[in-house]
Amino acid sequence: MTPTALVLWDVDLTLMQAGPLGRELYAAAFQRATGRRMESFPPAAGRLDQDIFRDALAAHRLDASDHPFPRFAEALTAVYTAGADELGRQGRALPGAAEALAALARVPGVVQTVVTGNIAPVARIKLAAFGLDRFLDLAVGAYGPDDHVRAHLVGMAQRRAGARYGARFDLRSTLLVGDTPHDVAAARIGGARMIAVASGRYTERQLRAAGATAVLPDLNDVRPLLRAVRPVRRG
Repeated sequence: MTPTALVLWDVDLTLMQAGPLGRELYAAAFQRATGRRMESFPPAAGRLDQDIFRDALAAHRLDASDHPFPRFAEALTAVYTAGADELGRQGRALPGAAEALAALARVPGVVQTVVTGNIAPVARIKLAAFGLDRFLDLAVGAYGPDDHVRAHLVGMAQRRAGARYGARFDLRSTLLVGDTPHDVAAARIGGARMIAVASGRYTERQLRAAGATAVLPDLNDVRPLLRAVRPVRRG
């Protein structure tokens, strides 16, 4: 059947958590790419990898023209590839994440993918470490380097999924699930409905203040997600 609903998942602190290892791997990639030991970390939640790297360069007084992002992306992919097994041991899938993905995968007409600030190889490694990738079509996802504006990633994923599945995905048929105000803004500006999850660094109150009309404490109760996609199927 032709898909009628597209669910776009954020990755970090929505579906999984890398724990302290995430910073260790990032610091290792930064040192590999720049030759400089990383001494401070810029804010990362909900942001694009290239923006985080730019701020990290500035914090260490390094010229961005001397340290292109693709070189860092290559280093980050290498350290995550080498650390994938350790990520599986030290990190975790967040409560209810696997069950929510599995429940939506059983709904006819639903396509699930990601909209994330991560580079694509790292997003794949993070999800695979906890077996979450099997529910997602990562080929139609949108990733940090795809655009310099996070909200534009929504439309990019809609177009990729539409081309692959012969469908048209728009505001009514697209649901974004994420844990930060950046995700809320991306949904509002990019053209998707939004369910925010207070599983990361932001509270339910902060997510509502950012504009989210639906906020869950976690993914343990999948019923709100199922209700969000079912009207689209009947439409």
